[in-house]
Amino acid sequence: MMKKFMMIFVGQNYEQLGLSPEEMQASMGKWMAWGEKMGKQGILEGGHALTADIKRVTGQNRTITDGPFTETKEIVGGYYIVKANNMDEVVKIAEDFPDYEYGNTVEIREIMVFDR
Repeated sequence: MMKKFMMIFVGQNYEQLGLSPEEMQASMGKWMAWGEKMGKQGILEGGHALTADIKRVTGQNRTITDGPFTETKEIVGGYYIVKANNMDEVVKIAEDFPDYEYGNTVEIREIMVFDR
């Protein structure tokens, strides 16, 4: 049975990188092609891009802090949920991540399934 994994995309967003509109459009084309490839393979469960706006709620007093945070150079920019037999297969899928050229990263985590 196939497992589910979350591929979390971490790094600088396109605004931080100062990409031109043409560079952004080219990058988005790579993202669309990667998503279509996984869709055709039947392994993409879903995912979303995330904005840079952040609210952090912490501690017993539920302290609310607005971000983005100056100490944070990298943000979680989005995620995909994919199906694979094991972590090694997801590492192979991640080879096509479009933003390596910008120094960004893919973090892969298996989704835990709890018995009901």
